[in-house]
Amino acid sequence: MGRTRIGRVPVASPGMKAVASFTVRPRLPDALEALDALAANLRWSWHRGTREVFREIDPTLWSDTGHDPRLVLARASADRLDQLASDDSFVLRVKQAADDLSNALTGPSWYEEAGPDINGVIAYFSPEFGIAEAVPQYSGGLGILAGDHLKSASDLGVPLVGIGLFYRHGYFRQSLSVDGWQQERFNDLDPYAMSMSLCEDVRVEVDLAGEVLQARVWHAQVGRTPLYLLDSDVDENPDHLRVICDRLYGGDIEHRLRQEILLGIGGVRALDAMGIAAAVFHTNEGHAGFLGLERIRQLMLSHGLSFDEALQATRTNAVFTTHTPVPAGIDRFPLDLIERYFGSWATEVGLSMDDLHSLGHRPADSADERFNMAVMGMRLAERRNGVAALHGDVSREMFADL
Repeated sequence: MGRTRIGRVPVASPGMKAVASFTVRPRLPDALEALDALAANLRWSWHRGTREVFREIDPTLWSDTGHDPRLVLARASADRLDQLASDDSFVLRVKQAADDLSNALTGPSWYEEAGPDINGVIAYFSPEFGIAEAVPQYSGGLGILAGDHLKSASDLGVPLVGIGLFYRHGYFRQSLSVDGWQQERFNDLDPYAMSMSLCEDVRVEVDLAGEVLQARVWHAQVGRTPLYLLDSDVDENPDHLRVICDRLYGGDIEHRLRQEILLGIGGVRALDAMGIAAAVFHTNEGHAGFLGLERIRQLMLSHGLSFDEALQATRTNAVFTTHTPVPAGIDRFPLDLIERYFGSWATEVGLSMDDLHSLGHRPADSADERFNMAVMGMRLAERRNGVAALHGDVSREMFADL
């Protein structure tokens, strides 16, 4: 058994020449070849039988890698894999897990038998997806809910695709110093070593206040459900744009705005670039709310609609989920930033600055109030929901004036 070099990531510090780090995956024995496909599909994150197969390869390694099948295969010794390839009972369990995955991906589903008839897919936008610790692209409840949406959609056969961002540093690991102070450590993530692949021919461009940002797209398969993550760390971008997707919820307010523009506007354009026709657009909180502005622009250009007509058409198949039960937890951006980044958009669609501001203002807000992403999410979606019955009650009171 040998090792296969399958990708490389340039690594450099400021002022240093870039070097290439290579991701290595094992060339598995023929009897265990199905392990690669099992590791590639994130269904292992909630399928107990598949997880047990990888744990049995090396229980200590399984624990040390944070339950990551890709790393287990990469770090398991050749002798151990050869030994398992000669173990008929283990080979049978691998085959059973592979057959189970195949049935889960191609077998009949609830949606096919009882689901509604939707001509297209549901595009689910979220800034984070909590699928597994081995894919550290989430922070808390919002991400866990998003990950569970993808898993449930897979189990039910719902035609849903996830759209998010790939954060190069994910979230930080914390430890305590000898003095008792918290210390943060951000790890560099290598997407080639994770359960995802690069969409080779897909590039997305987004205007950021006159600068062109390019993004590539990573694909992760979550059972039946595809997840696409946009990544700004490409050679064509200047350094200050490459780091837009450096970490989840990091940076200043302008950095946050740039992330949300890439997620919302870039996400819509990524779907277009991949030929994915979305019948429903669902935003998980206001972070991806700018997708509504891109859809309005596209409808005006492609169908000759007025702004009001395009806004109404956009609302009819849009869903907005609010998470935050307190106003202080909602993204709000200074109006000068909104004007700088969306002034050209407003000109293109024939909207005044005051009308642009009103999309993110409550009826009683002063003219200089910050632009509220949750308010825009409410205005641009026909359907709005909370995350629990009590939260629905709280949200109806919070947003009663809308």
